[in-house]
Amino acid sequence: MPPPGRRRLSSLTLVLSILFLFASTASAVSAVLGIDLGTEYIKTALVKPGIPLEIVLTKDSKRKEAATVAFKPSKSSAPGSDAFPERVYGGDALTLSARFPSDVYPNLKPLLGQHFQTNDLVSVYKDRFPELNILGVKERGTVGFRSSSFGQEQEPFLVEELLAMELKNIRANAVAMAGKGSTIKDVVVTIPPFYTAEEKRAVIMAVDLAGMRVLSLISDGLAVGLNYATSRTFSTISEGGKPEVHLVYDMGAGSTSATILRFQGRTVKDIGKFNKTIQEVQVLGTGWDKSLGGDVLNQVIVNDMVDKFTNSDRIKKLGTETRDIKKHGRTMAKLWKESERLRQVLSANTETQASFEGLYHDDVNFKYKITRADFEKLSAKYAAKVKAPMTLALESAKLSLPDLESVILHGGAVRTPFVQKELEAIVGTADKIRTNVNSDEAAVFGAAFKAAGISPSFRVKEIRTGDTPAHASGAWWTTDGKEKQQRLFTPTSVIGAEKQVAFKFTEDFPFTLYQLVPGRLGEMLESPIAEIQTTNLTASVKKLEESFGCVAADISTKFSIRLSPTDGLPEVIRGSVSCEVTEKKGGVVDGMKDLFGFGAKKGDQKPLADEGEGAELSTASTKPETATTSSPKESPTGDLTASETKQDEKPKEAKKRTETIYIDFTSEPAGLPQLSDEDLRRIKDRLSAFDKSDNSRVKREETLNTLEAFTYKARDLLEDESFISASTDTQRAEIENKFKAASEWLYGDGADATRETLKERLDELRGLVNPVQKRKDESVKRPEAIKSLQEALSQVKVMVDVVKQAQESYSIAQAMASSTSSSSETSSPSPSTTSTTTVDDFADLDDDTSSPTTSEPTTTPTPSVPQPPPYAPEDLTSLISTRDEVQSWLDGKLAEQEKLSPSDDPVILSSELQAKSTELNQVVMKIIQKQMKATRSPPPPPKKDRKGGKKDGGKGAKKVKSMDIEDLLKDMPKEDREEIERAVKGAGETGSEEPEKEMEKVKEGVKKKAGLKHEEL
Repeated sequence: MPPPGRRRLSSLTLVLSILFLFASTASAVSAVLGIDLGTEYIKTALVKPGIPLEIVLTKDSKRKEAATVAFKPSKSSAPGSDAFPERVYGGDALTLSARFPSDVYPNLKPLLGQHFQTNDLVSVYKDRFPELNILGVKERGTVGFRSSSFGQEQEPFLVEELLAMELKNIRANAVAMAGKGSTIKDVVVTIPPFYTAEEKRAVIMAVDLAGMRVLSLISDGLAVGLNYATSRTFSTISEGGKPEVHLVYDMGAGSTSATILRFQGRTVKDIGKFNKTIQEVQVLGTGWDKSLGGDVLNQVIVNDMVDKFTNSDRIKKLGTETRDIKKHGRTMAKLWKESERLRQVLSANTETQASFEGLYHDDVNFKYKITRADFEKLSAKYAAKVKAPMTLALESAKLSLPDLESVILHGGAVRTPFVQKELEAIVGTADKIRTNVNSDEAAVFGAAFKAAGISPSFRVKEIRTGDTPAHASGAWWTTDGKEKQQRLFTPTSVIGAEKQVAFKFTEDFPFTLYQLVPGRLGEMLESPIAEIQTTNLTASVKKLEESFGCVAADISTKFSIRLSPTDGLPEVIRGSVSCEVTEKKGGVVDGMKDLFGFGAKKGDQKPLADEGEGAELSTASTKPETATTSSPKESPTGDLTASETKQDEKPKEAKKRTETIYIDFTSEPAGLPQLSDEDLRRIKDRLSAFDKSDNSRVKREETLNTLEAFTYKARDLLEDESFISASTDTQRAEIENKFKAASEWLYGDGADATRETLKERLDELRGLVNPVQKRKDESVKRPEAIKSLQEALSQVKVMVDVVKQAQESYSIAQAMASSTSSSSETSSPSPSTTSTTTVDDFADLDDDTSSPTTSEPTTTPTPSVPQPPPYAPEDLTSLISTRDEVQSWLDGKLAEQEKLSPSDDPVILSSELQAKSTELNQVVMKIIQKQMKATRSPPPPPKKDRKGGKKDGGKGAKKVKSMDIEDLLKDMPKEDREEIERAVKGAGETGSEEPEKEMEKVKEGVKKKAGLKHEEL
């Protein structure tokens, strides 16, 4: 087997490479998305040729979509796709939370990749949305939901499945914005820096179920920093510049994180001998608090509202307690929705209020009022947590507050006044708080920029980023009954970094990659990520021992492990087993080399000793060697003895090399059980059924709207004079009755009718209106179509006259030419009397100027033969027959149409008239094209070369028929013709030295004087 660098590509490899090239080219024209996956809102930015970094608007033209999906129960109970509930997204879904609290799923992000039984976030979510039926998914143990719109036989919905629905809706909005025919497949998604392997895999699964592919996951802080760097240039460290260090403080709805970033420029090698300066953004450290965010601040307001509502007189009389209120789904949905609005108002105002009608009971109203001071007092314990993420980030980066250039704020909850006050107190001055960054959209723009940089379709500013995994990782394995482990990466290792790990195994073995994650009590747990199993290590070691003589103790087993650029998790990229071997000499090739003297080194080959001068050179060349050795005396001739030569020879060093065999291995995800192929197919089928149901529902709505609009249109038609003239009283009465009944039906039973029923009603009404509408339209179009057809008939008549005249002229010219030819034959002398005059059969050929001639015979001019016209007799027949046929058809149809009333169906349609006009035009165009081909100007005469000869047109040049000078003379004025005749006479005199050249001058003169007339002809 040839070495890897010299292997030949197989046919299959070449085919796959070509297919990959085409696939890359096809994907290169596709758009890419950056998705800021937030707890409360999802923001999306599109990058497409012609659309650089544009926010994708929702259907309501908003710049962000609420991260909520709801199932609105279908009114149809019929089986099939229409039985699926209607899916509603974003703000429309939130408005349904009070009506259908058991089928509205907001803020799903904290539940991704979480265990149902052992995670506190699941309990918090259940308390906030008590009406939702949350349960654990079998076999996996993750979070699922059972919808009240489906029966108990339906499998629960996974969090990833519900999130995939939201992402599909986002993608549909992006495709609508990108334009028809656009494809969106690749995305970059933002995630919090603390996400573990389970949470990252859950995000990737949701994106995959949505029909997209994750190019990369990027942490929220790095995405903000990347957007910050796109419009700035930093000091170049290669030129002695100092890097800038900033902290991104991101407080969203679900969590708070702090990311320390280093910004700098660097000069690197470019193509060729050139250098270029790039920008770099590197994560130095991160810190976070999963329990601090906008949701917990909303919860503070909700709890206060519940307490005040429970203490109201009306509720006390009912004997309702706090736990009863918190378990009531509709009440909590109303309070939760209003708490978000109240908190946002308090960010700009000192107090606000809210009113509720029918809260908990239909006849119970509640009015709530809160001030900013009250809110800050209730949130005091959360204000104390603001500093923690920043402190953890500084410790991780081994920096202090004075090292920071600024603090960049991001996230919706960061606008809360007490949060900004705390940050200013921590930093020490408000000048370091950077507020010139878009706190809502910086992350999504950074993600979109990252996607454009990865995609081959776009060329963007080169900014190199370095993210960190935020969690340490390593590997463990078992050897000799003992468990061993090795730490591979730290929380601040750069994603994409690679390490080599050596194992003392010579037989197939398994090992596990793990990640250190904090437990419920703050302890660090080794969470498995992947299970690796070698498959050919034993066989490879045996091959090294048998084929290369390796010893087991000298065999080295290594694996290359890196942090994946896609998700930042450790992955095995290759493995190898190797040993150092000594190359053996004496093989066939080495023997042949030694035989012909090619095997030894130059220093080992000595020239043969010759007498005289050759012997002296040999002696001189060996003297330095004898000076450095303690050898016996030299021979009289100056050559070394055989024993001395043997002593001087150094032993040849054996050449060593490393023999390597690559290890095959399998890698299986560890941790939470993965979905089986059957479950994955079931989920995708259900998502497709939902899509089909939604499409069917959209078409039904379109049919319903069309039917409703058609009923309004009928009212206008019944009052239109042209419609009235094209219909009878009976027809109008029937139309009026049918449309009135349809209108009443639409607002009654028709509101819930299926699309098929609506379409039947619409077709029935169209069957009444369309015939009358057709008569009305034909009455308007027919006169113009008749006029166009009559004009076409007139054109055909003109063309018939032209063809007839051309054929008659040709007949007359042909008769005159034949009579002239017969008279010239009668007056010509007999061959016996013209012995000195011969007819040159090659007169039309070009004269060869290189061969001199002494005389030129004169010939009797022959009369010109008239050219036939380009029209064949069949053309005239076709014109006449087509004209007569169409004229007869038109006369008959017009006579029939005149007998009909406006309310009768026409016997002649405008489309038929247009077809007849087209038929006539095609016949005329055929004749005109023949005429145009026949009247084309002849090609120009060939140019002369410097010697006076004609230039050859080259290979493939067309042969042009030489011009008849006699014909040209006939068209010339009398004075020009007499001048040329004198020149011809002079050229033909015997005294002329070069009659051929003189005749050529005459010919050129004729052509020049008759050129304009000839071109016109």
